[in-house]
Amino acid sequence: MIHHPSKSAAPAVLFVALVSLVGCGVRPAAVTEPRTSGATLAEAHTATPAGAQVGRKRQPFRVLFIGNSLTAENDLPRLVAALSVAAGDDPPLEAASVTFGGFALEDHLAQGDAPRAIAQGRWDVVVLQQGPSTLPESRVNLIEYTRRFDELIRAAGARTAIYGVWTSGDRMFAFDDGIESYRQAAEAVDGILCPAALAWKLAWQRDPSLPLYGGDNFHPSILGTYLAALVIYAELRDKSPVGLPSDIFLPGYRYTVDPAQARTCQVAAEQVTVTRRRPGKPWGKRHPHADAPWAEQGPGRSAQPVPEDVR
Repeated sequence: MIHHPSKSAAPAVLFVALVSLVGCGVRPAAVTEPRTSGATLAEAHTATPAGAQVGRKRQPFRVLFIGNSLTAENDLPRLVAALSVAAGDDPPLEAASVTFGGFALEDHLAQGDAPRAIAQGRWDVVVLQQGPSTLPESRVNLIEYTRRFDELIRAAGARTAIYGVWTSGDRMFAFDDGIESYRQAAEAVDGILCPAALAWKLAWQRDPSLPLYGGDNFHPSILGTYLAALVIYAELRDKSPVGLPSDIFLPGYRYTVDPAQARTCQVAAEQVTVTRRRPGKPWGKRHPHADAPWAEQGPGRSAQPVPEDVR
C-alpha cells in the first residue's frame, strides 16, 4: 500500500529534491506519476549528522540511478535511501535518478542527460538498468553499453552497479536468461551486481503467492519494488537487510507492505547478496558474485522467444 501526496503538494517536494542537480539538464516528472515519458530525477536528502565532514566515512554516500520505468516505478531510488535511514546508516545514502520510460542504456547515452549527471554529481556508485535483456542480441547490447557507461563512471571517480530486472509475467520461460545477462554485464566491468530478478525467483520459491508484479504483469508492485530496494541496499552497503521495517515513511507518502511478506523478501535479499557472510565492508573489493550458487543452472529458456524483447 502506498500513500501519495496531493498533486498540489508535489511541486514543493520536487523543488527540494532537484535543487542540487538543476544544471544537468534533467527534465523531472511529477513524483506521483513515475511512469511518464519524461526523465525523473528524485534526490533524497537527509539531515547531515554532526561532524559529517570529518573523515571519509562521515561523508555522504551518493548514488545515481540510470534506467527506465522499472527504476521509476514506486520511486525505487528514494526507497533505497529511506531504507538506509531506517537502518541507522551514518550518514545515510543519498539517491538521485535519471529515468525515461522505455529507455535502454544506448538511448540514455544518445540522449545525454545521464552522462551529464554522471560527470557533475560526485557519485560513489552509479546504478545502471535497462529492460530484461533476455534475447542474445539484447544481452550483447546490455554488455556493450554497460562498458561504455563504465568508462564515464570510472572517469568521474565512481563505481558501476547493475540493477538486474525481471522479464514480464508472460515470458517466464526467459526469466533465467535475463538474470544471466545482467550477471555477465556486471562481470564485464567488475561491477556491483544487484540481482533483483534472482531475489524475486528465490522469494517465490519460499512463497509462490507473493504479489511482486503490478497490474500490468511487468512493472513491480509495491512489494516487488520493496524487494528490489532491499537487494540494492544490501549490496551497496554490504549489510544484511533482515530486520528492516515494512512500514517506511518517505517525503510526502509512505510504503506499507505486509510484515510476513516483508520478512520473506528480506531473507531472499540476504541470500542473493550473501550479506550475512560478508558484513560491513562497503569499500572493499567487490565482485559480481551473487549468482554464483546458481550459475551451474545456466540459461533457463524452455520455449522459443517472442519476436520482441523489452530491453
